[in-house]
Amino acid sequence: MHRLQRGRAPACLDNYRHGQHRWNNLSAAEKQEIWQALDAMQQERCAYCEAPLYNNRKHIEHFRQRALYPQGTFEWSNLFGSCNRSDSCGKHKDRCGPYNHRNLIKPDEENPDDYFVFVSDGTIAARSTLSDHARGRANQTLRIFNLDARHGALRQRRRQAAAGYLQTAQELQEVAEAFDESEWRPFLEQELEAIQDEPFVTVIRHALLGSQP
Repeated sequence: MHRLQRGRAPACLDNYRHGQHRWNNLSAAEKQEIWQALDAMQQERCAYCEAPLYNNRKHIEHFRQRALYPQGTFEWSNLFGSCNRSDSCGKHKDRCGPYNHRNLIKPDEENPDDYFVFVSDGTIAARSTLSDHARGRANQTLRIFNLDARHGALRQRRRQAAAGYLQTAQELQEVAEAFDESEWRPFLEQELEAIQDEPFVTVIRHALLGSQP
C-alpha cells in the first residue's frame, strides 16, 4: 500500500444516484471508463497489496462496503481497483463483518509510509514511533485487508520483488558511508524513479531506503 493521488471523477458516475440506481446498472463501457481513471491513479496495481491487476483478476472495490454504506455506491472517493485474491485485499475485507472505516488507512487521503515499514522478507510492520491510536489503525488496516499474512503467498511475492534490489541497496549504503550525500543522492533518486511503476513498489522502495520499523 502506498500513497495514491486521486484524479477527476469519471463523468459516467454523474448519471447515477443512490436510491435510484444499482451498481449493476452501470454498462460495461462505463465500468471501463471507471477503470481508466483507477488505472491512472494506481498504475494498474491493486490499491492495497500492489500486485499487478489483470483483466480477469480484478474488481472495482468499495472502500466502505456497499451493504453498510449504500449511499457511497457511486462516490468516486469510495472506489478503488482491487485484485481478486480471496485471502487479502477487497474480497477479504468484505468478509470481515462491520468495521469502522475511520480506523483504516485510506491511501488516497493518508500516506501509508507514515504508518508502515515493508521489510525485505515480505512482512509489514507498524512503525515503532506511532502513537497507540495510530498503531491501532495500522494494525487494523493490516488485519482487515490481510496484508501481513506472515506465511502466505502475498508475503512471498513481496519478498521476491525486494530480492532483486538488495544488492543495489547494499551498494548504495556503502557509497553513502564513503561519500557526501550530494554525490550519492542522485543515484538513489534515479533508482527510486525507475521503480515507480513496478508491482510491490513499496517493499522495493523501502529496501532501497533501508527503512526500519
